[in-house]
Amino acid sequence: MKNNIIIYTDGACKGNPGIGGWGAILNYSGNSKSIYGYEENTTNNRMELMAAIKSLAVLKNKSNVIIYTDSKYLMDGINTWIHSWKKNNWKTANNKDVKNVDLWKMIDKLNSSHVVEWKWVKGHSGDMGNETADSLANLAIINKEEKFYE
Repeated sequence: MKNNIIIYTDGACKGNPGIGGWGAILNYSGNSKSIYGYEENTTNNRMELMAAIKSLAVLKNKSNVIIYTDSKYLMDGINTWIHSWKKNNWKTANNKDVKNVDLWKMIDKLNSSHVVEWKWVKGHSGDMGNETADSLANLAIINKEEKFYE
């Protein structure tokens, strides 16, 4: 497996819940692909998850992937909480249903289809990849569309 892909993801929401967007930039073999999408009635956390889901979903082959996110929710969920949730039949430590379980199940499946390293980056701190993903998420809200382009 030689596909090394670096992905920056971000989610945005105007109101929480409200209109939301997600964006990502995928860098591989000297190429770059930008993707973004929009949802009418959503939350910021759902958009953070969607950015990662859509990014992993576009990969055609099993790949080595590094995903950068500014979402502590996504980082904690994928690296720590998900293991207990799965053991507890998608219940939290307080025996409540896991929020956004539909998306967590999707990301879990996609995460196991690749070799993924998850990294946190501070949002709005000048990191070019994070700033680009943020711009794409906001562009999705403005354009009210989903788009995949080189």
